[in-house]
Amino acid sequence: MTTTEGGANAARVAEIQAALREAGLDGWLFYDFRQSDPLAYRILKLDPNQFSTRRWFYFVPAEGEPTRINHAIEQGKLDRLPGRKLIYSGWTVLHDHLRDVLSSAKSNGGSAKIAMQYSPENSIPYISRVDAGTIELVRSLGAEPVSSADLVQLFEAVWTEEQYRSHVTAADNIHNIIQEAFAEVGRKLGAGEPVTEYEIQQFMVRRFEELDMTCNDDHPIVSVNANAASPHYQPSASKFSPIKRGDFLLLDVWAKLKAPGAVYADQTWTGFVGSEPSEEHLKVFTIVRDARDAAIEFVREAVREGREIKGAEVDDVSRGVIERAGYGEYFTHRTGHSIGEEVHGNGAHIDNLETKDSRKIIPRTCFSIEPGIYLPGNFGVRSEIDLYVGDGGQIEVTGQPIQTELVRILKD
Repeated sequence: MTTTEGGANAARVAEIQAALREAGLDGWLFYDFRQSDPLAYRILKLDPNQFSTRRWFYFVPAEGEPTRINHAIEQGKLDRLPGRKLIYSGWTVLHDHLRDVLSSAKSNGGSAKIAMQYSPENSIPYISRVDAGTIELVRSLGAEPVSSADLVQLFEAVWTEEQYRSHVTAADNIHNIIQEAFAEVGRKLGAGEPVTEYEIQQFMVRRFEELDMTCNDDHPIVSVNANAASPHYQPSASKFSPIKRGDFLLLDVWAKLKAPGAVYADQTWTGFVGSEPSEEHLKVFTIVRDARDAAIEFVREAVREGREIKGAEVDDVSRGVIERAGYGEYFTHRTGHSIGEEVHGNGAHIDNLETKDSRKIIPRTCFSIEPGIYLPGNFGVRSEIDLYVGDGGQIEVTGQPIQTELVRILKD
C-alpha cells in the first residue's frame, strides 16, 4: 500500500464515521463474499477485481478504531484499510470475532444499530447486497442491522465538481447528437434514401466516439411507431424497422465522457417524420411533457423552500398528471433513476411504482425525470431530462433546451 493510498482510505473512513454520527448509528459493517457487494469495494476504495474466495468483514464504528476480519489464507485482503486485523479459519472463530466487534459498539447498553447493505423487504434492490443469512447472523449476535441506503447515497451519488462538469459536457453533447440524428433522418428521406432505426443508432454511436464518449456497448434506443411502445426496445444489426414518412420516432440516448470518474447524461426526445402529427400524437406528448414539468417544478419548489422530499414523492407528482389524464395504466415504469458513473446510479430513484424509494433527495445529486405513455401496437412517448440538485437551493435541468413540442422531421 502506498502512502497516498493509505491516506485516501483513512480519509474515507473518517468521512464514514462522521456520516454515522450524523445518522445516529453505531457502526457500518461491510461484508463481501466473492464480489457479492460491489458497493463495499467502491465505498471503501478497494480494487473490485482483486482475487477473493473467502468471506471478509470490515467494521467501521462511529467512534474508535475500525476492524478487519479476514480468512487465514487471505490475510492481506483489507490491508489498504486502517484498523486492527482479526484472522479466522473456522466459522466458530469468525462468529466470535463478529460478536466481540459488534458488542463493543453497543450504545447506552442496548443493541448496536449497525448499517449494512440490505433493504427491508427488498424495497430498494440496488442496496440489497447482503444475503438474508448474514443479516440473521448479525441479529443473532445481538446487533440490529439497519439499511445503509441513505449512507450509500452520500458516498455513491454525491458528485464532485469535476463530475458535475463532466455531466454538463456530456449532456450538451447528447443534446446536439439527438438533433443531428433527427436531421440525418430528414436528410436521408429528403434525398430519397432509405434509413433504418439501426442506421440512426450507429450514427449516434459514431458521434460518441468522435467526441470521446462511451455508452459501454449499451447502445441508444431508436424506435418507431409500435416499437416505441416497448420502453426498452433496441434495434440491432439483425432486428430493426425502417423509418418512413408518417412515422413516430423516439430517441433515448445516454453516454459519458471517457474519463476516470465521469458520470452519465441521459435524454429522450420524440419526433414525427412529417409536418402534421396526429391529434393523438400531440395529445399524448403534451400529457407526458406536462407530467415531466410538474415533477421538475415540485423539486424546484421543495429545494427552494428547504423542504425534505423523497424519490417516491416526486414519482407521485409526475404519475398523478398521467393518471388524471386517463393514461395511468400505460405508464409502466418509474418516473426516473439516479445518475452516476453508471447510467442507473445508486442514489435515490424517482420511484413509487416498481419500488417505494424512501431515500431523500440530497444536494449534489442528479436523477432523470422521464415519464412515459406506451400504447401497445401503436406508439409510445417518453420525455426525459436530467435534474441536478446543487447546493444553496438551486436545481438545474442540464442539456438545454429541453423538448417542449414534438420535433417535426422532414416538414412537407
